[in-house]
Amino acid sequence: MRKMTQLILMLFVLMFASSHAMATERYGYNYISASSEKLLIGLANTATGLGELPKNIILTTQRDTIAHGMTFGVVSGVMHSVARTVIGVFDVVTFWIPTPPSVQPTYVWEDFSVETSY
Repeated sequence: MRKMTQLILMLFVLMFASSHAMATERYGYNYISASSEKLLIGLANTATGLGELPKNIILTTQRDTIAHGMTFGVVSGVMHSVARTVIGVFDVVTFWIPTPPSVQPTYVWEDFSVETSY
């Protein structure tokens, strides 16, 4: 049992070390900095995902009519809120794997006049 635990621990360390080397080689920037940035982006998106609701209501109302804003805008806002929050949680859970932001704009308050894309 002890050997199995050591083997699993050793595999985990090797996996982490190899992902670090690949990330540094692939992305060409500091792994620690990229990981901490991903963690902060994930925390911000998890906490502010609900901001997509008013954003989508406003954008839909400006693009179409107030009736569309209060119907399709609300539905779109709820979907975008859930998506941004879930992606934020996923970024927090996988922060050690440096990847570019999955949501554009990165934060809900950036470019409030631009519709969110994934």
